[in-house]
Amino acid sequence: MTHDSVLLQEALEGLEIQATDTVVDGTIGGAGHFKAILSKLSKQGTLVGIDADAEAVVRGREAAKGSEATVHFVEGNFRSIERHLDGLQIERIDKALFDLGWSAYHLSSGRGFSFRVDEPLLMTYGEAEEGKTAADVINSATEETLSEIFHTLGEERFARPIARGIVKARSRERILTTSQLVDVILESTPSWYHTRRIHPATKTFQALRLYVNDELGALREGLTGAVNRLSSKGRIAVITFHSLEDRIVKNFFRDAAHEGVGTVLTKKPIEPSKEELMHNPRARSAKLRIFERNGAHANVTNSYTAYAYA
Repeated sequence: MTHDSVLLQEALEGLEIQATDTVVDGTIGGAGHFKAILSKLSKQGTLVGIDADAEAVVRGREAAKGSEATVHFVEGNFRSIERHLDGLQIERIDKALFDLGWSAYHLSSGRGFSFRVDEPLLMTYGEAEEGKTAADVINSATEETLSEIFHTLGEERFARPIARGIVKARSRERILTTSQLVDVILESTPSWYHTRRIHPATKTFQALRLYVNDELGALREGLTGAVNRLSSKGRIAVITFHSLEDRIVKNFFRDAAHEGVGTVLTKKPIEPSKEELMHNPRARSAKLRIFERNGAHANVTNSYTAYAYA
């Protein structure tokens, strides 16, 4: 299987990685960005790779073979970046990258991310915790809650009918597989909705993935932690693939700049070139934003975090 890293050169150029930098790759994923960052570092450099997916960590270890740089791996969520760095006794970092896309490996992981194959309805990146899978949400949440999830996180126009259809279907039989959920979505939406460019289940599956993994909450915490640990003139780059994610990053960087924490280096997000889109159509929704810390080291506070997302 191959994985095409999106906005690879643009991210590297924007971060301006130096050979002796301490860098965090908060989302190893397919290890494309990870390997490219590593190629920029000398034996005086350090790279910390974080991912909740154990298989991604394995890919990172493979990519790191033969490198002279110091490399650390953390199987965990980047939302806890400060705790992870404390465990490694790393006080400051020079650069950080968050690639919020999910790799082709996730689609073939057998965890229910793909609506095109019949799999258990898990949608977790790491080991599934009891009561916290997509199937658990689908079979226990109220119609109102399900509708809110699909509408808010998936921007699904038929959120209410789909939620109603799920509640009706699960009264007959628990919904435990991706195929069962897709069938309910098709039954709950008009036929014309089934012939559009994107599959009618796309937004519902996206919403469930974001909800099950609390991805927006993790992003907020991860951004706060990364900015807190950046050294003077340190940079953070974030690649988003969803309007809700991009809005969070945009507002966070804007408000951090307003508070004098640093400078937004991308007045408008950097998007894939026509050449990249021809090679990798999945990159079409990608946006890259970059922020540079100033010399002050006052931490971003909880009250500031709340303000940033209001």
